[in-house]
Amino acid sequence: MKQLKTILLATALCIGTVSFTQAQSKVAHINTQELIQAMPEMKAAQTQIETLGKTYQTDIQASITEFQNTAKQYEAEQATKTEEENQKRALELQEKEQRIQKYRMDAQQDMQKKQEELLKPITEKARQAILKVGRAQGYEYVLDSSLGVTILADGKNLLDDVKKELGI
Repeated sequence: MKQLKTILLATALCIGTVSFTQAQSKVAHINTQELIQAMPEMKAAQTQIETLGKTYQTDIQASITEFQNTAKQYEAEQATKTEEENQKRALELQEKEQRIQKYRMDAQQDMQKKQEELLKPITEKARQAILKVGRAQGYEYVLDSSLGVTILADGKNLLDDVKKELGI
């Protein structure tokens, strides 16, 4: 009789453990930043962005040098010019400075746009690979350990149940 109780207890514990294990969601994690940095496409994109940045920096520096040279020349000639000519030159220098600032801001915006344009297909490729591997290995959730963002959520979504519980 004692052996029967022991066998029944052991069986119940095994069944309970199996049921508990099956009830738990399969969760995995990945550092997407590390993955993306390791992709060859990312290295090529970074090279393109750096090249574009150097081009803009060279253009901006040339404009600044030209502005400084013109300002020095105008300053040296200031005593020999009329008040009206000096005011006209000051206005010209102010407009040149504004054009340089505008070009700098446009270059910065263009760099951001180019970066987004180059990175979008790379991040999408990484995302699709994560989804494919996660689903193939039976994971319901894949968490991004670099950002704390859920990437794959095939498990039960409790949002509606919690809203119902809260009366929302």
